[in-house]
Amino acid sequence: MSLEPLSEQRIRAAAFQWLANQCSLRGSEVLPIDVLRVGFTIDGRLVPLMGPQGIFKPRVLSLPLSITTAPEGPYDDVFESSGLLLYRYRGTDPQHRDNVGLRTAMKQQVPLIYLHGVARGRYLVAWPVFIVGDNPKSLTFTVAVDSPGEQLDDISATADGRRAYITAMVKKRVHQQRFRERVLAAYEEQCACCRLRQLALLEAAHIIPDTEPTGEPIISNGISLCCLHHAAYDGLIIGISPDFRITVDRRVLKESDGPMLRHGLQGLNGQGLILPKRKALWPDRNRLAYRYQLFQENLGRF
Repeated sequence: MSLEPLSEQRIRAAAFQWLANQCSLRGSEVLPIDVLRVGFTIDGRLVPLMGPQGIFKPRVLSLPLSITTAPEGPYDDVFESSGLLLYRYRGTDPQHRDNVGLRTAMKQQVPLIYLHGVARGRYLVAWPVFIVGDNPKSLTFTVAVDSPGEQLDDISATADGRRAYITAMVKKRVHQQRFRERVLAAYEEQCACCRLRQLALLEAAHIIPDTEPTGEPIISNGISLCCLHHAAYDGLIIGISPDFRITVDRRVLKESDGPMLRHGLQGLNGQGLILPKRKALWPDRNRLAYRYQLFQENLGRF
């Protein structure tokens, strides 16, 4: 038996708050599948946030709570050039109960959760999302992400523009998080400079920035670094040569300012980079050479 409509609204609000808390606690908008499948408890009732199917409705609700894009299909959900998401129907029958559920959610402008798989068992979460279009011919729904701080019933023209922008930002974060997850997995979730294994402090550093043509979001253009060493690499305070050796700016080597400087930076000079076990995942030497040249040129300016 489902709860009354007012209680359903309360459950959705509780789900959004629970997601916010989980992301805050983990320092990431990417959550593991087991956490999402267990979900949270409200008034003694368990509310999971996802199930085995992409369109998921927990027992306590009358309409779907979440939609999921799996890391490896089977559906080809895509972001449009306009910024919105095209989400595939469940199967090919427009009258399947899951499709009817999303269609009803569209008519009532019921807020949902979107889960996008960025790696096996790990999902980027976005909420609230709204079904804003239905195309039975192409078997797709159009989905827009909105800001958690906006009123959930705001469906004005202004909301359309805002939602398109926010959805486009979600697309960008999906690509960023997919890159991060794959790079960190290649390096066994440790910093390639200092071996730090605190996941909340690890980042995927681009060798060639993603703003440049060759700055592709691929593992060979990435290095797993902690926050400190990522900032130092981007700031050209440390360089990594094509033979995977770390060089520290000589001006930093001359400084004297406590244990962080000595152990966190100066101690790296001349050390080898900690590489993935699979050679195919090692940093690309040509990209490293290009970036190392920038580091050397920066030294020459002073």
